[in-house]
Amino acid sequence: MSNATDALDLTAGGHRETIHLPARAPFDFDRSLAFLTSFPTMSGEHGVEGRAITRALHECGRPVAARLSPAGPGEGTGLRCELFSETALDDGTRAAVADRLSFFLGLDDDLAALYRLARGDAPFEAVVARLHGYHQVKFPSPFEMLCWAILAQRVPMPVARKMKQALVHECGSRILLDGREHWAFPEVDRLLGLTEPELLELVGNQRKAGYLYALFRHWVDIDEGFLRTAPCEEVRERLLEIPGIGPWSCSFVLIRGLGRTEYLTTDKEMLRAAARVYGRSFTEDDFTALAERYGDLRGYWGHYLRVGG
Repeated sequence: MSNATDALDLTAGGHRETIHLPARAPFDFDRSLAFLTSFPTMSGEHGVEGRAITRALHECGRPVAARLSPAGPGEGTGLRCELFSETALDDGTRAAVADRLSFFLGLDDDLAALYRLARGDAPFEAVVARLHGYHQVKFPSPFEMLCWAILAQRVPMPVARKMKQALVHECGSRILLDGREHWAFPEVDRLLGLTEPELLELVGNQRKAGYLYALFRHWVDIDEGFLRTAPCEEVRERLLEIPGIGPWSCSFVLIRGLGRTEYLTTDKEMLRAAARVYGRSFTEDDFTALAERYGDLRGYWGHYLRVGG
């Protein structure tokens, strides 16, 4: 099996630069940190020190480590982002990294609109008070989310994490920074070289290996911008064309991988979250009627119910 892993030790050398990632107010990075440290699907994928996180990523073919912390006085609302790479980043790669991190942490999300809609909805106003300034944290990329959706189907989460780790260690990038190890999920170009038998060896499941093999080939024909901005039903139809992505996985990707706030599920977990917040049980019809108040932000409302209910 051909191993495409990069191993970079940036502890004592390499290129370092600092950029500012603006966030739409209100924004509270501590809320993001609290979510990240309790989100089981990303367990162990971030280096957390105090009020800072470090994450490795692959963008434009370059492995980069990013250390994110609250912006300092005079730096504006948002985050200070220290970037670590082997050599200086070009403008296009720097912009792509900034976009990826901003998307990952929902920095441009309009919470003020959600909070205006919450006025007069006393149970949800209590949730807003608990989560004030929390912007929805997503998977860093919809491609990584799709891989996870396939790996996590019908297996315990520790097993799915082990499969994902095998893919990352085979084709991702390992970055050493200040003596700590960080791994970047590979871009699709690195995964396309794996055969189905090699994928089977890595993940230990024939069906998942076949689905991953098909996903990699579908992804090269998908425009991520389309997934982020096209009408939600068109995006859903495109995702459902990918082998192994059914209605549940599609919903998962729309919400957790793309942050499509106009999309909302009515699964049992969501109904239980609504019951905790509103103090009563819901039928699917009751729940859908209540969600109408939040219009195209109904998905954000639902995410807040899950996280803060």
